[in-house]
Amino acid sequence: MGPHLAMDEVALSADELYTIVTNKDAHGRKGALVAMVKGTRSEDVIKTLKLIHKWQREQVMEMTVDLSPTMMLIAREAFPKAEIVNDRFHVQQLVTEALTAIRLECKREAQDVENATKMLCKEIGVEYKPFVCNNGDTLKQLFARSNRLIMKNRSKWTSTQEQRAELLFRYSPRMEMVYGLSQGLTAIFNNCKEVNTALEALDKWMQKVINSEEEALISVVDTIKANLDTVVNYFDFRSTNASAESFNAKVKIFRAQLKGVRDIPFFIYRLTKLFA
Repeated sequence: MGPHLAMDEVALSADELYTIVTNKDAHGRKGALVAMVKGTRSEDVIKTLKLIHKWQREQVMEMTVDLSPTMMLIAREAFPKAEIVNDRFHVQQLVTEALTAIRLECKREAQDVENATKMLCKEIGVEYKPFVCNNGDTLKQLFARSNRLIMKNRSKWTSTQEQRAELLFRYSPRMEMVYGLSQGLTAIFNNCKEVNTALEALDKWMQKVINSEEEALISVVDTIKANLDTVVNYFDFRSTNASAESFNAKVKIFRAQLKGVRDIPFFIYRLTKLFA
């Protein structure tokens, strides 16, 4: 046990999910594994975690989790004195998913225009010649090939990505707007050092999203508002769930080295010997 814990879920085989609680102070080494509970049902996980002495559980001052209501319920019940922190990367992932959905919508619209133009050319007996951008992409290809660049900051673009982004934003101001909004949230997490400053910046960002009328991003705003208290807790100690994700990655690598898991109890026994 330690004052700073993280909680996440991992699949050992097929869809067999386990809830894992890890001690951040162990840095993924011996003593990192606090508990490993089969399933993700809150009642089952809480019941198991309460087998740990109450005085030990009350020593936990901080618990980082994703945005799952189940995970937050488990954290509140099992570690009553812990401050719950929503992982910033899960919040940003919601924006990334919304950005991807908007990009795919724009791609479908470009496909529809291309198909309509082809049909028109066929009807009037004219050879169809697709519109091609300066870099050789059609509009549909421009949206399809921009999936990676819109996930990164401008400073990390390659020269090819810079050229593609310039064309993307020229032909789709909508994509330029939503990309700017997504980077705006990242900037808040990167630059704000205290809760009050973060709250003010988040409020302005959420108002911009609402004004944009982009439903996919407005859904993200609703989620942030519903979990605002635990989202802004990040700015107290800038804690993330990276340690839990890292530990899960170790479990998956261990599983891959064994070419899968057949005997789950023995696999967990080995994990406890290595990390508990």
